[in-house]
Amino acid sequence: MTDDSGLNGRDEPARGPDDHAELLSELDSHDLALALETDKTSRTDAFAVDPEADPDAVFPQSVASGGPTPSGVILWTRVDPEAFDPETPLAVQVATDEAFEGVVYDGVVTEGAHVAAHDYTVKVDLDGHLDPDSEYHYRFIYDGTASRTGRCRTLPHPEESPDSISFAVLACQNFLNGYYPAYHYVAEEDVDFLVHVGDFIYESDAGDFKGLGSRAYAGREKRLPSGHDRVWSLADYRYLYRTYREDRFLQEALERHTLIAGWDDHELVNDVYWDAQTDAPAGDHPRGDDPEFMTGLIADGMHAWWEYMPARVEYDPAGESLQERFRLWRAFEFGDLVTLAMTDERLFRDPPREAIPTPDNVGPQYEPPGRTMLGAEQRDWLVETIAESETTWSVWADEVLTVPFRLGSGPLSVYPVQGGWDGYTRERQKLTEAIAAADVENYVTLTGDMHCYVAAYQQTSYPGRVSGGEGVATGDRIGVEFMTPAITSLNVAEALHLTEGWRKRLTEPLLSWLVPAMNPHIEFFDSHNWGYSVVEFTPEDCTYVGYAVDKTVDSPDADREVVAAYRVPEGVVELEDVTDRYRD
Repeated sequence: MTDDSGLNGRDEPARGPDDHAELLSELDSHDLALALETDKTSRTDAFAVDPEADPDAVFPQSVASGGPTPSGVILWTRVDPEAFDPETPLAVQVATDEAFEGVVYDGVVTEGAHVAAHDYTVKVDLDGHLDPDSEYHYRFIYDGTASRTGRCRTLPHPEESPDSISFAVLACQNFLNGYYPAYHYVAEEDVDFLVHVGDFIYESDAGDFKGLGSRAYAGREKRLPSGHDRVWSLADYRYLYRTYREDRFLQEALERHTLIAGWDDHELVNDVYWDAQTDAPAGDHPRGDDPEFMTGLIADGMHAWWEYMPARVEYDPAGESLQERFRLWRAFEFGDLVTLAMTDERLFRDPPREAIPTPDNVGPQYEPPGRTMLGAEQRDWLVETIAESETTWSVWADEVLTVPFRLGSGPLSVYPVQGGWDGYTRERQKLTEAIAAADVENYVTLTGDMHCYVAAYQQTSYPGRVSGGEGVATGDRIGVEFMTPAITSLNVAEALHLTEGWRKRLTEPLLSWLVPAMNPHIEFFDSHNWGYSVVEFTPEDCTYVGYAVDKTVDSPDADREVVAAYRVPEGVVELEDVTDRYRD
């Protein structure tokens, strides 16, 4: 058991007022890609469009929107360097119709040097220019060539009462490990927003994140500019985003729906955490134990994410701490129906445990009091956001597994998902106790990272020692958890070569039975498929539908099927299996 009085290993926090100082210094040297202001122009030729021009030749990554507010969104595009002239203005138009007859906003971006400095990416913030709960069409125009037309959506006004709000929830899309037909189906879904809980890119051009059952996929090869197998520079991160964003199915989804984006580890480095003793990030990288290198690399990863994601993230260059300077954690309100909290679970997390994750080692009583994934300020903000929410549903987009996940029985058990909250049980206990004490109704977590479909109950305690003590009985239910699967990334079955033929037929039902048997709070589990989920909230209920899409086929006609569907009635913590209803 750890002595709280001093430093006793890597999982003992050693915090001080200057935490993250070197990363802040490194970020100061970066010209981060903030949204640009547009200028009004009397030049009508800036908006002239040649209907024969090829949009892909000028806008190879197409367009996207994100960061919705009740009065705007952030629009994003990238201009091909071969077509770019810093003296040529980039025009943007927003209209109520796809033919652009009802234009409600237009302007031009004239800061050519700024565009070129950010890998030719452009973000335009429309906050304050649009109406609440409204759908718009938008496009960029450059030297007579119009981009593909995108569709964006604003948030409802906080005092509105929407009939429903629906999200396509997405995660974990290793470009090397499959194709993206799931995104084609996402584009066709009648949802209000996309919620991406992380691992939008993977930081390798080799097979580092594949398994025994993984195959090679034609056309998915990559070669990082640095020549290394793992990211080594800003140029490497930018290359990865450009490559991923050239996928036509991914473009379809981002053109069609407005994105609410978080991040997990692979946007930076696999299993990244904060080493307070060196005041630097560390993680699974060939130079992961070099504080100076890792500080620069993580700053490069943040820089590229900011350039390529249309995310509304606060940045105050005058802030004295990372929490004051950069806040990925933020909340969205969808009228009086849903509050959605997004958290950053990488820049503040303590190192992983060194002990084997047996029942005797994972309990909160074995962790030092200050051990954290969120950091104190973010944790307090999260509890306040959930506990004080006045909407019908309170939702936490928590990119890693929240509930315990045990393999085995009794003292022979292990808790293998140490990158999730099983690795931070003391802080999980604090969160759980605070939310339970606030008597929060209709509490839902949306998670990813583990590449599985999960429907589970969140409880005040769980059998075994993962909740503390010598053995705790099942506690009260306080909410539910829905995990979205990976789009393509390695899951358990693929890692063990169990995803095809008789191996799949035998092990899929076995694993789906075995995991809930070991974890009674888990109602459903599947780790044999890939795809996405749709979660809809109404005043009466919340519904989760998990879809499987064949990632081995680079076609809009790839097979799709419903894996599982669950309904949670308003005011009742109860998972109702409605899978058959959605399979009909």
